[in-house]
Amino acid sequence: MFEYQKKLQFPVNIKNPNPKFAQIISEQYGGPDGELGASLRYLSQRFSMPYPELKGLLTDIGTEDK
Repeated sequence: MFEYQKKLQFPVNIKNPNPKFAQIISEQYGGPDGELGASLRYLSQRFSMPYPELKGLLTDIGTEDK
């Protein structure tokens, strides 16, 4: 079938927080076509998924997509 390994594509290392840049990024998340909407769709679809291994995949995608 397939093999799923949960890992980040790039390591995350924040040295200096930047509130202005964080505000710009958070504006991109909002709206009906934003990342937050997509994340919530993945998380809500997991409840109707008939295969348990894919429920975990949808959960991981929904949490990483946020």
